[in-house]
Amino acid sequence: MAPRGRTESRRARRRSYGASRRRARPLAELRAARSPGARRELVRNRLIESRLTPNTISLTGLALNVLAAVLVWERLFFLGGIAFIVGSVMDTLDGRYSRMSGKGTPFGAFLDSTLDRIEEGIVLTAVAAVFAAHHNEFGAAAVVVAVLASLMVSYTRARAEALGVECKVGIATRPVRVVILAVGLVLARGASLGNFELLEPAVDALAVLSVITVGQRIWHVRRALSV
Repeated sequence: MAPRGRTESRRARRRSYGASRRRARPLAELRAARSPGARRELVRNRLIESRLTPNTISLTGLALNVLAAVLVWERLFFLGGIAFIVGSVMDTLDGRYSRMSGKGTPFGAFLDSTLDRIEEGIVLTAVAAVFAAHHNEFGAAAVVVAVLASLMVSYTRARAEALGVECKVGIATRPVRVVILAVGLVLARGASLGNFELLEPAVDALAVLSVITVGQRIWHVRRALSV
């Protein structure tokens, strides 16, 4: 009869070997997948089998946008812009992952839409605080207009869809607004990418285009309901 310590050691080695094989199996399958389509399908299946949920992705995007707001407040515009971009990408991925994996829920869709509005507003609030600290009243006012108009862009779509009208028209959809603000942050003065000052022009453009988009959506819904 083998000593107890030796037996337990063999069992531990077997468990370790089994765990290593399970970890290596996905990598082997990924190498075996020849075409890009087969690899995407394999990655898709692995994600579906994982514990990752769309809500986790949404909350990660929120955390990154809060981090972006803190970095902007600290005048670390470039890092804030990068955090904002990554957080916004997470906001795009959660919806796609929800549809792809079948893990989406009605509450998850509600949470995603709610967090999108919070994330955009919290970063712009930090920008307004920076303008206010520099006594830039016009810039701070432009941020207020941008926030209100961005919320109205989303609200007009929600109300239109509640009336049975699809409403995705307009030039300043969320991806466009994200790009404008991201460019403004990354190319703000003090962002270490040259002597640029595009933050205020980006906010001004965001405000103007968002207001135009609200008008476009109101007109679109009016025409659709008049038919």
